Amino acid sequence: MGELLSIKGLAKAYGGAVALRDASLSLNAGEMLALMGENGAGKSTLIKILAGAVAADGGEIRIGERAVSPRSPAEAHRLGLRFIHQELVVVPGLSVAENILLGRPYPSRFGLVDWRTLNARAGEALATLGVTHIAPQAIMSRLPVGDRMLVKIASALLESAGQPARLFVMDEPTAALNGAESERLFQVVTALCGRGCGVLYVSHRLDEVLALADRIVVLRDGETAATLDAKRATKGQLIAAMTGGREIESVGGASSVDASVALSVEGLSAEGLRDVAFDIRRGEILGVAGLAGARADRLTRALIGGAGRVKLEGAPIMLKGPADAWAKGIALVPRERRAEGLLLMQDVSRNVALPHLSRLNRWRWFLNRTRERATAVETGKRVRLKARGPEQKLRTLSGGNQQKVMFARAVAGPLRALLLDEPTRGVDVGAKFDIYTLLRELAAAGAAVLIVSSDQEELLHICSRIVVMREGRVAMTASTATLTPQKLLALCYGES
Repeated sequence: MGELLSIKGLAKAYGGAVALRDASLSLNAGEMLALMGENGAGKSTLIKILAGAVAADGGEIRIGERAVSPRSPAEAHRLGLRFIHQELVVVPGLSVAENILLGRPYPSRFGLVDWRTLNARAGEALATLGVTHIAPQAIMSRLPVGDRMLVKIASALLESAGQPARLFVMDEPTAALNGAESERLFQVVTALCGRGCGVLYVSHRLDEVLALADRIVVLRDGETAATLDAKRATKGQLIAAMTGGREIESVGGASSVDASVALSVEGLSAEGLRDVAFDIRRGEILGVAGLAGARADRLTRALIGGAGRVKLEGAPIMLKGPADAWAKGIALVPRERRAEGLLLMQDVSRNVALPHLSRLNRWRWFLNRTRERATAVETGKRVRLKARGPEQKLRTLSGGNQQKVMFARAVAGPLRALLLDEPTRGVDVGAKFDIYTLLRELAAAGAAVLIVSSDQEELLHICSRIVVMREGRVAMTASTATLTPQKLLALCYGES
């Protein structure tokens, strides 16, 4: 059907750090091409160049027969490129319809916004995804994360007058979606390819890529390392291509768990949660699983917000917010790292030190920058952070390395308990291994770890027990020694 996009020898460096050195790929009409690689391999930089957010230092980009060099997102849009990013950028105070048509002329009547037509167009865009449960009039801030992603996808699919879209770039679009929402997206991708569009699909989910893609391009250290036929490739081949043959060994098995209870929670009722109770022993990694609507995603936020009766190593405590939790040795890695955890315009050292400033201060009022940088270097090594140094800005790091900064922050102070909400969302297989290894080390040192995750295989792999939630309540707690992915899913659905 013809070649829609061709990239040859793309290069980009930030100072002395090379992000891309020789990246090449081609995308044909009607094809879904997966782009894979470890965090820091150059995927994000390639997408930013396509989007006109940064300029390439060298190489060639062609759309059809035309050589292009997008200098702004608006120019990329005019060239027919549409982007769906993992990190949600929405206007929370506006309605769903206003967000869908953001950047486009609103329909008007007698010089005023025609709200009926605006809402109708938004409804039509949502209908292309098979979404009927999201009202165009709903306020974005009141939607769960998965629904916000569906709104962003609907906006990208909306045709603009005189600017038809033929190339779609999707960066981890299913990271915040549940199974049913992901299936809707897959149907849309299939339909787009059937219309002759091309989809460049970035994902770290191996099963997803192998099931959906036609071909897979693997980047490693800024270069195209391999191009594979997705229908014939295996997980082992993909991992070897991404890591350069580095063996990713299992961290399996439960940690040695102390009999004493480190963190105990009773009567936790807030944000849709009802009378939640659980305990975590010293050295234990406790998982929390549940389907969409189980409210598991609200657990850590409610816990640090002072709801319920909490005991830390047998002593009752009242958590008045994140700062108070950190002061008591309870570290938090939130679900939305950019919106809730990181200062993207600040450097690595400032982000690591953020909840520990009182300990790093000199004479109480003055920040000891030398000590701050030394802490960042030390903890960065511990979490295997890939960065030029403690002065590197967070916005220039890959998503996986930004997540590692969150973990560096957690281990920078005395740690008694660690609360994790989707800690490996959007990170590659190598970074996942690093995170799992770190969690094992922390548990072995006596920390209590709580991990809320929608990845059931992850919970079975890393946890000793799993709390199953349904409709805001704890339905049961089971040992991972007795569970399989199928059994855990059945428990989440309420089957025995």
